Amino acid sequence: MLRQPIVETCSQNKDNQHMTEDILINVTPFETRVALVEQGSVQELHMERSIQRGHVGNIYLGKVVRVLPGMQSAFVDIGLERAAFIHVADLRQNRLERTSGAIATPIEKLLFEGQSLMVQVIKDPLGTKGARLSTQISIAGRMLVYLPYDPHVGISQKIESEEDRASLRERVLSFMPEGENGGFIVRTQAEGATDDELRADQSYLRTIWNSIQTKTKSQPTPSVLYTDLTLAQRVLRDMVGPSTGMITVDSRSTAQELLDWATTYTPSVLSRIRHYSGERPLFDTANVDEEIARALSRRVDLKSGGYLIIDQTEALTTVDVNTGGFVGGRNFDDTIFKTNLEAAVALARQLRLRNLGGIIILDFIDMDDAGHRSSVLAELNKALSKDRTRMTVSGFSQLGLVEMTRKRTRDSLAHQLCEPCPTCQSRGNVRTPRTLCYEILREILRESRQFNPKEFRILASQAIVDLFLEEESSHLAMLGDFIGKPISLEVESLYSQEQYDIVLI
Repeated sequence: MLRQPIVETCSQNKDNQHMTEDILINVTPFETRVALVEQGSVQELHMERSIQRGHVGNIYLGKVVRVLPGMQSAFVDIGLERAAFIHVADLRQNRLERTSGAIATPIEKLLFEGQSLMVQVIKDPLGTKGARLSTQISIAGRMLVYLPYDPHVGISQKIESEEDRASLRERVLSFMPEGENGGFIVRTQAEGATDDELRADQSYLRTIWNSIQTKTKSQPTPSVLYTDLTLAQRVLRDMVGPSTGMITVDSRSTAQELLDWATTYTPSVLSRIRHYSGERPLFDTANVDEEIARALSRRVDLKSGGYLIIDQTEALTTVDVNTGGFVGGRNFDDTIFKTNLEAAVALARQLRLRNLGGIIILDFIDMDDAGHRSSVLAELNKALSKDRTRMTVSGFSQLGLVEMTRKRTRDSLAHQLCEPCPTCQSRGNVRTPRTLCYEILREILRESRQFNPKEFRILASQAIVDLFLEEESSHLAMLGDFIGKPISLEVESLYSQEQYDIVLI
């Protein structure tokens, strides 16, 4: 295999000056991070840890461990820490029946405990939930997605020209051999693809499928039949497009790996792959780590002085828009309108950056002008059009809220990098020192009626002890007199504000 020489630079050449998106790939032995940067601003972040690789796209030979007729679902052991979950709607047989208009078959008539089942992960484990599965297998290539059980050719909705859609469908159909049981979805990257590229992608995908079928006959359950590409390789397959500039990698071995992969599957991007060996860390050149820190904050400041408040909960994500210190409009309505327009663009970027999914409620500042509402909605849809993730956006509701959904296939950035606060238990607040002081006093009174120690000792944080020594000293003394026992204080520097102990001596 020919090897493209690695050029140690991250500058953009003249031929690519019209490109607007650069991809930075930071590789370490424990983690790979990818940042998509547009005009100096980070738009997307992806990360994959060596001990926590995602499972979406992987194909397993699993075993049904429990069927739940009441929920029309089943649990399947695929070898992960928690059993995975499959719903009746994700069974291939029912998808075919829905297409033909037939009534769906109950899951208890399709699955039974102990049954071997080929499944694909369509959603990673999230929180306490296991992975979501489907038996409708799909294998993604650079130009096409192969559907071995679905004999039709579909076209990406992002290819808008009807002429191009019809041409691509005819070309893909013409390359399919007689008796082909499967079908294909033509991806956006196939626009402008040559016949040889489309044929090569078809051949590559069929080779993978034949390998999976061979493994099915010899592997035990549960076992892995197919593992999706590494994050760096998925960048070339899924993220690179006509608007991509340079693909800069700070690992020589990974850069060479990408060049080898691109030589075989995506020769058109070879000239864009570069190895970076500068003294500054690659992500520092685009302030990516600063963007990550900001993306973990609730507040997002707008250039005008307005700001967004983003709250992520178990059920949904809410985004509140505020004018803040912005007073730049000709009148109050104009100020609100301009803030909402700026917020729409910032909001679309934050959804990609934070990888927020599920139900999202947008609370723009109230606008009385219907034209302003339409303009803000149009600006939002325009900004969201850059997002590769499937989503739906409704108009303004009677309460002035915009409801939308964004497909969730992996954890959000916050869930990947953070964990619940041990102090507040994810409530977002802690009880005040005074509240805790009174709780401690009540607890001492309760224990004095059950036990007869020589002394009660309070172990607590500095803030609690300070309050007992100052403003609450009289209440502490009154309680000591009432129970007839001395009460002493001791600071535990490792205790959080809500932690305390009452020791009976």
